[in-house]
Amino acid sequence: MNRTFLKWLIAICLIEGLSTLVLFFHAMPMKYIFGRPEWVSAVGPIHGFLFVVLVLMFVVGRRVVPLGDRLFFAGLVGAVLPFVPFIVDVWLVRLLREDSSRRS
Repeated sequence: MNRTFLKWLIAICLIEGLSTLVLFFHAMPMKYIFGRPEWVSAVGPIHGFLFVVLVLMFVVGRRVVPLGDRLFFAGLVGAVLPFVPFIVDVWLVRLLREDSSRRS
């Protein structure tokens, strides 16, 4: 198991999930309620970049870690739906811990 890649995947999953929340619960209300579209213009591309990175990392992680089919597809769904990346992150941390316990 590639533990280094898995740790990076966990970090990116968390960061992308947070960027989704910032976009949906801060930038979009600033645009639509307060008439400040520059918030979405700033946060949107950052979130988009993180989304692409996360999807690519799950595609690569399927072979490199390796990730099972369920975790792989959950990761892809998690990249699209808010809050799901945090659930997937818990599963990824469990996978990392299980590998740690097998090694000792």
